[in-house]
Amino acid sequence: MTLFQHGGLRRKGVRRLSAVITAGVMAVAAILVAPRPAVADTPWLSVSDDGYVAISIPAAYIEANAGPVSQLAVEGNFGPSSAWAEYGLTRRGDVWWGALGPLKPGLYSYQVTGDDTKSLKDPTNATSVASKPLWSTFLVPGDSARLLADAPQGQGGKVETLTYQVKKKERSALVWTPPGYQAKGPKGYPVLFLQAGDGQSATDWLDLGRARQILDNLSAQGSMEPMVVVIGDGAAGDKDLKDLRKAVGDAYRVLRDPAHQAIAGVSEGGTQALRAALTKPNDFAYAGSFSGLLTDGADRPDAKAINRDLKLLRLYTGNVTDPAYNATVHLTRALSRAGIRYEFDGVNPDAGANWKAWQENLIDFVPRLFRTVRDHGPSAGHGPLKGEFTPPAPGTTPTPFVQDGFVTFETSTDFKDAKHVTVWANDAPGGSWLRVPMSRDGDRWRVTIGPLDPWFYYYQWIVDRVAVKDASNPTKVTSEPNWSSFFIPGERSRLLSDVPAGRGGKVESLTYASTVANQDRTALVWTPPGYDARRAEPYPVLYLQHGSGQSYTDWVEMGRAKQILDHQFLDGKLVPMVVVMGNGNVPDFNKELLENIVPAARARYNISGDPSRQALAGLSMGGVQTLGVLKAYPGRFAYVAAFSAWFGDGAGVDVAAINNGTKMLRLYVGDQTDFVQPFFMGSLTTLNDLGIRYEFDGVTPGPHGWDVWQKNLIDLAPRLFKR
Repeated sequence: MTLFQHGGLRRKGVRRLSAVITAGVMAVAAILVAPRPAVADTPWLSVSDDGYVAISIPAAYIEANAGPVSQLAVEGNFGPSSAWAEYGLTRRGDVWWGALGPLKPGLYSYQVTGDDTKSLKDPTNATSVASKPLWSTFLVPGDSARLLADAPQGQGGKVETLTYQVKKKERSALVWTPPGYQAKGPKGYPVLFLQAGDGQSATDWLDLGRARQILDNLSAQGSMEPMVVVIGDGAAGDKDLKDLRKAVGDAYRVLRDPAHQAIAGVSEGGTQALRAALTKPNDFAYAGSFSGLLTDGADRPDAKAINRDLKLLRLYTGNVTDPAYNATVHLTRALSRAGIRYEFDGVNPDAGANWKAWQENLIDFVPRLFRTVRDHGPSAGHGPLKGEFTPPAPGTTPTPFVQDGFVTFETSTDFKDAKHVTVWANDAPGGSWLRVPMSRDGDRWRVTIGPLDPWFYYYQWIVDRVAVKDASNPTKVTSEPNWSSFFIPGERSRLLSDVPAGRGGKVESLTYASTVANQDRTALVWTPPGYDARRAEPYPVLYLQHGSGQSYTDWVEMGRAKQILDHQFLDGKLVPMVVVMGNGNVPDFNKELLENIVPAARARYNISGDPSRQALAGLSMGGVQTLGVLKAYPGRFAYVAAFSAWFGDGAGVDVAAINNGTKMLRLYVGDQTDFVQPFFMGSLTTLNDLGIRYEFDGVTPGPHGWDVWQKNLIDLAPRLFKR
């Protein structure tokens, strides 16, 4: 499928198209991004097989059902560790739209919300969540989510509602019976009582936990014993559970002895399972706690009775974003001290206290019931508990606090009266931007997210729909004053890290007179380690341009150009060169570059004027400007590269001069979430039709943002001046 049905993406707060290029591209843009008339049954969210989500929501529907809104977001479990997060949409004509991905295989839930409070359901998605009437769901297919898909027709069990009495009040539970279940027969079935958590409903296990699909698929592949599974509400207490067990025994052909009874649950339901196992071990032979919160190990547990009667006690927890993480640390210590046998599934590194983790817990737990198993260790990829996770106390947290890839953000007390605070950062797949809700902590707001991959991140607070800088973070972005940044070290981000002091190149300011802007302007210039102003052979030079809404500081402050160039030089991959990062915010870039920036750089630095020793590259607007120079002055720069840009009209282009004068024309673009991709792909057709030689690096995973452009520079710089 074509992901972008309405063309490109422009995000508020991200790089904007400038008036400099508007006139030249808007005619093309109008064709590529013109929204189609709203159709009632046109899906608001379209999901590709590889996990990219295209979003297009009619603005008229939103206004008719929620009133006028200034912001619209799709809220869902898209965040790190499947945390709930907000993905802001862009208004484009008659639609709100955007693109997100790639999402990992799994089940996703979402709702649409305007101005933080005006929420509504997607009317084009027939799925529903009984306990959350505004939610819809979609499944991203993939091998890791195959047990979440519907079982083949006729191979699944049945789900029905069981009504029973508790203190003369009618209660209900959901009951899954396995394929081939018969109400009458000589042999009964074992039974698993599966509990929801506090504030949850039994239906959540079906709508969000995909319990029916999991049980159907495990049964179909012979990975579980035939059993009856009873799903109860999280509000059920011990008395309720006793009455439910009796009702199930009366209504279904199940075995009533403890050896054929199991209990498990999520959150408070997991706590209930733990209490049952530790205080009444003769009630259930199998117990599983999925993010259970029991911290005391039960009062004076009878270890002898527990070890005798309980065949399996298995504990599950998500990563440090799971409230049960520290509780599990305490519980395992208490159980070990008491001499109680238990199994630990290990820390799930990729999920917190949410249905993604609990689906995996159910998949692991059910095949262990009522049978002999050999594997008693953790699930693949799960790790050990490393002790408690305890960020600094409120008011003492460095901003942000980073530990093992988990990041704790905390505001000052300035927003104690705010209604809704989020942290907006490039922490979505590929480097897209998500807003993760923060929670009140006294007079502050706080949240821990992660794990984040090693990389360079930037963020800002959104306080009641207003962008605010984290004033406690000294980092700055000159062209975007509300952004702050932080860095997570690791091999993946090595080239973006600082090199040891004294070993890198230097970044200096170069002031030059701009006859285009009629003012003095500034460029930043990187010179390599050991730069020699008197070297007999002038250095080759790369003129590196920024995008719209940016300036000459961005390649250093956001693009990490100094760190990238320093590392590549020290790694022996870079031809010693000078890199000039000028200010491209002018109406006539060709004149600014050739008459102002280049002469000023040559007057100050020992750099070559030979076209074969000059390179020009830029991102977005700067990439369009770069290609404009190529068309107007072919051969002036032998090395040319454009990141997330497009070639435009081929009229009047001197193809022979470009091919003869250009040693390398290398092009880059982000994935489907990069709004430029449709324009870019059209450019490849133009270049092919004209016969211009070029190199295409292939799609760089990520959006129209720095995660992509940093990778583009990393690829480009070592290729320069080697032909």
